[in-house]
Amino acid sequence: MAVRPPDSSPGAASTVGRVEVLADRGESRGAVLDVVDRVSEMCFGLFMALTFVGAVSSASAGAGASRTMLHAALGCNLAWGLVDAVMYLVRTIAGRGQRLTLAMAIKHASDRPTGIRLIRDALPPGMKALVADAELDAIRARLAAAGLPARPRLYWADLRGAVHIFCIVVLSTFPVALPFVLMSDVPSALLVSRVLTLGMLFFGGAALGHYAGFGAMPAGLGMTALGVALTIAIIALGG
Repeated sequence: MAVRPPDSSPGAASTVGRVEVLADRGESRGAVLDVVDRVSEMCFGLFMALTFVGAVSSASAGAGASRTMLHAALGCNLAWGLVDAVMYLVRTIAGRGQRLTLAMAIKHASDRPTGIRLIRDALPPGMKALVADAELDAIRARLAAAGLPARPRLYWADLRGAVHIFCIVVLSTFPVALPFVLMSDVPSALLVSRVLTLGMLFFGGAALGHYAGFGAMPAGLGMTALGVALTIAIIALGG
């Protein structure tokens, strides 16, 4: 695991979009995971826990039911949190490898127009008409003079991102499962669990809406409606 060196060309990174920092000398970002990542992982953990709790609640009764609920939900999210964290690292190294391959192709392009074309092809569709060849040529020239790593690497920031994903998925278990530990009546605990889940979905949707510019309230209500629909589906399927 390498320590990420500082990015020496932030202007290039913002211009080429998907290429990000072409030489893979660090993708500067304010947080390891953005709002979309965090809300998505929270919702994933909530629904996984809700599915298992619902399934176990229909088959469990008696004094050991609460412990069974907690173990089922926690075990489910521990497993899927680990899987999701590992796949995050796989996606990260694969994406970085694709960008490094592109950077190598641009660096060793046979002529100037070919290098410019490769950079332009990597731009998001909406940006292609906004960037002049002269700007892309400046990026090509800086890249041609830059040193490139022999292979893509994972950095400590990537490992922190994977740990954050694991923690989000696992911690989202507790609002769903704790009512079964704190309440002796399983149907009442199940109702409280689902209400807490919908409340968390509302706040997650509101955060997502604020981030995306949709408006916090409409997005929160929309995410809650989606949660209700999925909860009904879970119940209909035996949860």
